[in-house]
Amino acid sequence: MSDSENLYDVVIIGGGPAGLSAAQYASRAKLKTIVLDKSAAAGALAYASRIENYPGILTPVSGKELLDIFKKQAVNFGAEYKEAQVVGVKFDGEIKEVFTMDAGYRGKSIIIATGSMGRKPSIKGEAEFLGRGVSYCAVCDAAFFKDKTVCVIGNSEEAVKEAGFLTKFAETVYLISPTPKLKVEDHPAIGLKNLKIVTESIVTSIEGSDTVEKIRITGADKKETEILLSGVFVYIHGSKPVVDFLYGSVDLTEEECINASRMMVTSIPGVFAAGDVTCTEIRQVVTAVANGCVAALSAEKYIHHRSRHKYDWGK
Repeated sequence: MSDSENLYDVVIIGGGPAGLSAAQYASRAKLKTIVLDKSAAAGALAYASRIENYPGILTPVSGKELLDIFKKQAVNFGAEYKEAQVVGVKFDGEIKEVFTMDAGYRGKSIIIATGSMGRKPSIKGEAEFLGRGVSYCAVCDAAFFKDKTVCVIGNSEEAVKEAGFLTKFAETVYLISPTPKLKVEDHPAIGLKNLKIVTESIVTSIEGSDTVEKIRITGADKKETEILLSGVFVYIHGSKPVVDFLYGSVDLTEEECINASRMMVTSIPGVFAAGDVTCTEIRQVVTAVANGCVAALSAEKYIHHRSRHKYDWGK
């Protein structure tokens, strides 16, 4: 891909309601727009089983169904959508750069809409072995564990999908769920021979010397057992803003939220933030969508050096 082909007017990081609504407004304004989404199965809305209070929806739908509608609208207006995990950014130039494992994307403006399902390391040994056997990105690190034994901690569709990806490299993959059932039971990965599912179990510690060597788990019977392995992939979610990939390139608040104005403007010109990653007081789909709209309007104003926002792009 040439430099001109991968230069976008707007690069949106995150494919939740804020990111996809931003994509709708930006692409409808004829801005070359791409959405980089870690996983269509991740995020607060994707996990919601029933949404019935979103304006315009007359019958209850699942969060995933509502996200699919948002995505179709954005794509129909011309936005590109790519499932890819962003691992780094470079915002110090006029043209901003966003990096995934597979490619780099250049944008005249950036909208960060990664939500707030992040977490601090909470398992004993998790922080200590980060980068030495503990990982949060199967796509990034799977190749390091070829023919080895690893585990995935989590019960979401994203965890199941990532466990399935790891089976292509590792000899054995344990999927360790804290609940009796996984949140998805019909995923193709579940039937793979080298995937072993362990339910109702909590990982209490990650242990090793220079690198990870084993984990300890406690089951429903309260008995502790250990599993010898080399890699631990953590897909447990919390309520912290997802900002790890920024590495301090944008100003954050004391709560590690992106510091953004009412018009979604951050500390870096041309970089905007929308949705729960800014720690809005009211976390609802409708407020995230509104934030995405405002961020796109602000990006359009920035790109075209307007003195005022352009409010109506209808014909």
